[in-house]
Amino acid sequence: MLLSPAAERSQDGLLSVLWELLEDQSHRELFGLELGSGTGQHVVHFAQEIPFVTWQPSDIKEEARNSIRAYIGATKAKTVLEPVYLDASQPWEKWAGLPQSSCDIIMAINLLQYSPFSTAEGVFKGSGQILKQNGLLMTYGPYAINGTITPICNEQLDQTLRQMNPDWGLPDIDVLRQLAFSDGMRMERMVRGN
Repeated sequence: MLLSPAAERSQDGLLSVLWELLEDQSHRELFGLELGSGTGQHVVHFAQEIPFVTWQPSDIKEEARNSIRAYIGATKAKTVLEPVYLDASQPWEKWAGLPQSSCDIIMAINLLQYSPFSTAEGVFKGSGQILKQNGLLMTYGPYAINGTITPICNEQLDQTLRQMNPDWGLPDIDVLRQLAFSDGMRMERMVRGN
């Protein structure tokens, strides 16, 4: 089982926002897809606290999928499915066989800054196809706003990521908003963390 201190720190804040978004639908059974589930800490935490959502975790790395399996087993999470390989930069038809309009919510937590721009394009294009009408795409991570990165720790993170891989770095909210719009979505709100 992999452990991410960052996932541990962010999970309750993310859960709070997620619950606020989904609370009025708690009478329904929902289906959620997590892109780039990583360790599996978030998806299992969400499943334990929001039992009316069945989650499909995914990751491109086998090590991550093994960790997700371990978290599912350790917590006995009943609403988390077996993790699948999913490369969000690929066309949505290759997204683990998920049919069009099959998801109520898609989450991408700390994915976009660790990926090339083609992944961001794929996330929005795929989400535009896979989400049900009025479905939600929720992304989380540090972003640039109008080309500006603040605070200084995020500037340093962006530099570090670009040194690791020149295709990585903090995406700009305005660019993501344009991607969303071109794929039939709109940004409803931005929640700033600590």
